[in-house]
Amino acid sequence: MFNLDEQKMQKIVSSFQIPVKPQVLTNIQKLMSEEFPDINHISNEISKDVGLSSAILKIINSPLYGMNRRISEIKQAAMMLGLKTIEGLVTALLLKQSFRGDASISLERFWDDALDTANAMHFIGDRVKSDVPVDMLFTIGLFHDCGIPLLALKYNDYKHVLIRANDRNENPIAHEEKAYNTNHAILGYFVATSWHLPTDICQLILRHHDHTYIEQGTGDTNELAYCVLKAAENLTENVKRYANSPDWPHIYRDVLSTLGISEEDYKDLADDYMQVYEG
Repeated sequence: MFNLDEQKMQKIVSSFQIPVKPQVLTNIQKLMSEEFPDINHISNEISKDVGLSSAILKIINSPLYGMNRRISEIKQAAMMLGLKTIEGLVTALLLKQSFRGDASISLERFWDDALDTANAMHFIGDRVKSDVPVDMLFTIGLFHDCGIPLLALKYNDYKHVLIRANDRNENPIAHEEKAYNTNHAILGYFVATSWHLPTDICQLILRHHDHTYIEQGTGDTNELAYCVLKAAENLTENVKRYANSPDWPHIYRDVLSTLGISEEDYKDLADDYMQVYEG
């Protein structure tokens, strides 16, 4: 699954409509790549798109971010959260806007779940090890399953593939491979690389269902981000569907160990998240 034959994969992926990276994101990435990124220039570029600005402010002002005052301008948000976090928000929201068409699943529900996972990642990142890369967590949360809409837009029977996986409490990778000779992790990886996301995030998207990802136990930033994602997926399933995510029973001990928290700590974290989510 992870040793990609690039030629073979490119041939498969070429049959999908990979969304084109919007010009506004190209402009922002160019500004961010400067030696000393200018917060005013970046904020002004984002603010040109009223819909994008409104969506960012709505997210930041949600209870999960715990702001003690209402944020009304993009520059304020950038100063509070940092430019990398704002760039991640922009990237993820533009991706959401780029998927259009009749799909075999509810794209609105899909993005609601992705946003909830992204918010849960931010929530967890603020409360565990200080070296968790908080500024990349929101992007991972919204992007990690971004190959799913591509499959749903292309295949009318994809909903049934997901239902079969859910009925067996399994992640859908094997079912997708059997039906389509590819899977949402590979497709998501190609979306992320074509949108020029950081290499570490692209690799994490590719391997986000790989239970061996944290076997080495190095505790580096990539492993920490992976563990926050797995914990966030499970929190989202807990609060929305009163169930565990398919991956959780197989990896939760390694996840908690890598994050440096006990099962009791995680239970407290889940209780706190439930209160914020429902509040």
